[in-house]
Amino acid sequence: MDKNIRLTLQQAKPKIEYYCNYQERCQSEVKDKLYTFGLDTDDVNELLAHVVKSGLVNEERYAAAFTGGKFRQKQWGKVRIKQALKFKRISDYSIKKALLEIDDVAYINTLEKVGDKYYATLKDKLNYIREQKLIQHLIQKGFEYDLIQDYLKRKKT
Repeated sequence: MDKNIRLTLQQAKPKIEYYCNYQERCQSEVKDKLYTFGLDTDDVNELLAHVVKSGLVNEERYAAAFTGGKFRQKQWGKVRIKQALKFKRISDYSIKKALLEIDDVAYINTLEKVGDKYYATLKDKLNYIREQKLIQHLIQKGFEYDLIQDYLKRKKT
């Protein structure tokens, strides 16, 4: 939106409702969007309260949707998902609740699938270099180090 255009509270209300209806949003995303409308802090807080009260924005619902999407689509681990949610200023309670929805068996299967797929692409001659690259890749994807070690032990046997 043009920085010189400032919307009134009445003009911004239907726009932010549409924005929230289009896909799940967290409060920080909504707040940032409202500021792009050129609204002052009082108007931003009023509209934010409106969308929360009307159920258009719900942090727990957002955290659950974000977690499920990142886990299923991008195959992120819990560490990376947690960091991303913290960056979006989601409460620790909502993050913990959302992470509990990830099935433990599916989580381990995903770690193994991601690990096996990446390991197959490695061309290094020395096994310990391939293993280090694999560990680094799985950590970058957000998987816990102890689970990675368990995976490597199972892979060697």
